[in-house]
Amino acid sequence: MLEAIVHGLILSFGLILPLGAQNIFIFNQGVTQHSFRAALPVVITASVCDAILIALAVAGLSVIVLQFTWMNQLLLAIGCLFLLYMGWSIWKSVPDDSKEEPSGPISPRQQILFAVSVSLFNPHAIIDTIGVVGTSSLAYQGIDKLLFAGACVAVSFIWFFMLAAAGRKLGHYDKDGRKIRKLNQASALFMWGMAVFLAYQLFRQL
Repeated sequence: MLEAIVHGLILSFGLILPLGAQNIFIFNQGVTQHSFRAALPVVITASVCDAILIALAVAGLSVIVLQFTWMNQLLLAIGCLFLLYMGWSIWKSVPDDSKEEPSGPISPRQQILFAVSVSLFNPHAIIDTIGVVGTSSLAYQGIDKLLFAGACVAVSFIWFFMLAAAGRKLGHYDKDGRKIRKLNQASALFMWGMAVFLAYQLFRQL
């Protein structure tokens, strides 16, 4: 029982730690929103999406879905379009030195939409979840499998809350908005770079 929990904690932390669109977007919202509470929509949405992916991986249902080539191509296409739009929206939110007022942070609705896109429409994240979490869960049965999945889900929730909180901390020290401006620009460029990579992957499959 304890082994399943520890395994899930270590495995999930190893998967969620590397730099990716999801982590960058959540941290960015922590920085740019006016308060930590305002960044909660993206934190909760990303956590729930990860929980869904983990549940599907452990249940084995997601493997069946990705056996269809057209489904994988559809995920690549949707992910590419969402990342292009996300990059544009984040770039547009960069404060302009020629204006007296910045354009402001994105709305809760946009936070939720973007969080869903970087969580559920990222084929590489889905495949990693299926290949690693799903395969690792085969070593457990019954309650141990549930504890393994629960540990993985808990890591996602805790990590995203900490990431947004760290971003909010940085936002407190950025009085003139320069760090936010650079972070937004870097985030937008990263999103566009990932969109190009997904488009390349889609082109190879066609």
